Amino acid sequence: MGKFKLGAFWCSLVKLIRPRNALLMVTLWCTIMSIMVFVSTAAKTRHFEWEVEYMFWAPDCEERVVLGINGQFPGPTIRAYVGDTIQVDLTNKLGTEGVVIHWHGIRQLGTPWADGTASISQCPINPGETFTYRFKVDKVGTYFYHGHYGMQRSSGLYGSLIVEKSEGENEPFHYDGEFNLLLSDWWHQSAHDQELGLSSNPFRWIGEPQTLLINGRGQYNCSLKPNFGNSSSTKCNFKGHEQCAPELLSVLPNKTYRIRLASTTALASLNFAIGNHKMIVVEADGNYVQPFTVDNLDIYSGESYSVLINTNQDPNQNYWISIGVRGRQPRTPPALTLLHYKTTSASNFPTKPPPITPTWNNYTHSKSFSNKIFALMGSPTPPKNYNRRIILLNTQNRINGYIKWAINNVSFVFPPTPYLGSIRFGLKRTFNQSNPPENYPSSYDVMKQAPNQNATFGNGVYKIKYKSIIDIVLQNANALAVNVSEIHPWHLHGHDFWVLGYGEGKFSEKDEGKLNVKNPPLRNTVVIFPFGWTVIRFVADNPGAWAFHCHIEPHLHMGMGVVFASSVERVKGIPSNALSCGLTAKMFLKKKTLP
Repeated sequence: MGKFKLGAFWCSLVKLIRPRNALLMVTLWCTIMSIMVFVSTAAKTRHFEWEVEYMFWAPDCEERVVLGINGQFPGPTIRAYVGDTIQVDLTNKLGTEGVVIHWHGIRQLGTPWADGTASISQCPINPGETFTYRFKVDKVGTYFYHGHYGMQRSSGLYGSLIVEKSEGENEPFHYDGEFNLLLSDWWHQSAHDQELGLSSNPFRWIGEPQTLLINGRGQYNCSLKPNFGNSSSTKCNFKGHEQCAPELLSVLPNKTYRIRLASTTALASLNFAIGNHKMIVVEADGNYVQPFTVDNLDIYSGESYSVLINTNQDPNQNYWISIGVRGRQPRTPPALTLLHYKTTSASNFPTKPPPITPTWNNYTHSKSFSNKIFALMGSPTPPKNYNRRIILLNTQNRINGYIKWAINNVSFVFPPTPYLGSIRFGLKRTFNQSNPPENYPSSYDVMKQAPNQNATFGNGVYKIKYKSIIDIVLQNANALAVNVSEIHPWHLHGHDFWVLGYGEGKFSEKDEGKLNVKNPPLRNTVVIFPFGWTVIRFVADNPGAWAFHCHIEPHLHMGMGVVFASSVERVKGIPSNALSCGLTAKMFLKKKTLP
């Protein structure tokens, strides 16, 4: 029995047996005891000192350069309880470039400068400097963190962040053990090569990733199972390559296990499956969902899930865990590891082949999965009506011959001065002060190539009234090539939102009746399917400057994002070293302090 429950038990018992004239003294004693128990189990500050640096590593058995933290790849896993404060003193040891860390899914209530978005919430941390991230984790769930400067996520700057319920509280489901899987993709060319190619004219694309990684481990040009996926591949030899040896999920028979999944891929959409085992989905992006059973699930960059499995299969066998590419031509082999029953040898390979990923462009399958996700009964429901609706058309364009992505014909570029400081201190010359477009021409045919494929650069912000209810319609369209429209997973910083619905073609009034305001799921990342639309709703109750962008790394780099500014005047206590670049730096040097 926990301390709090034990204290409550004795207080109740004493109150029953004590005479009435002693009740006041007993009540006072119990109150003091409760305070002592509360203090002993109160939220903690979890302090970490991290150094970010490049290092040689072999994520897929081929040694390359990765971005690591304290000599680890992926970075250290943070585990905390709801209400805890996380403090990370981050030192940049890169030597020639800045760095920031975004805490993906953490809302940063009251600490918008700790969001970790370069040019939006803070300046990049310069080589040799240390910046302190300090924020509270207020909501249970499966999260992660990653670099948010340049394309450092593609270089491997990421790790897991798990927030558990307070001691003595229970999840709305039971499990006997858990595993945490961080899914990513990996190139043999550097992120700098990729970044340069994306910014070149003519456009240079380094191609699909060479490998998919599970907890930073994958296998290139070999296979856990001989001849799987590539007839020329050979069985992997991990001698001298322990960094790429797969992590097995070792289980006992007839138990229930929770598997936490998070995708920090730079490009790939994925499908996850376990041979002979069904999965019950119970959590999405740190929010409980109505449990439902699947054979496999799609997970897009920026999303996280928890699934439950029951180890009720033949305990003398092991089973393949397979992760394959969705939404793009599958030129990257699946990632494999084993669900290992401890009652048999780990070297006992499954007799059946690994689960096969659904056809890459089978969007009916993907939409069916997304449409099964509903909020757990009793979860917060959205307001019935919105105050403002912003429609964001996603297109691929050209600007002076360069290929870009654009929103309502504006391709986003990051300013040198962070928006949070610019807006808070009234700096007018740091970004475009005109309002970005909130819709696109009604005559635009999203199913065809744009008659005028040219766009413009911009960095204006959508200014949003405090506590207003905002609807966003994400509208997908044809890209530059004929009959091509890509998947885009969109991530909102600083808020969760309700996913009201998905649809085909161009969103119009006839689609209003399809929106779900009864039990939509709360998420922080949502997908738009090719040639389709997605509608989300959120309450602007968190003052700050917040990014909203496609979570595919090359797409954001090429301009696929916007910024929402909500009641920035309410923000207090911005650290001066969060704003020590651009015009805020000049102001700081001139005044020695920020107002």
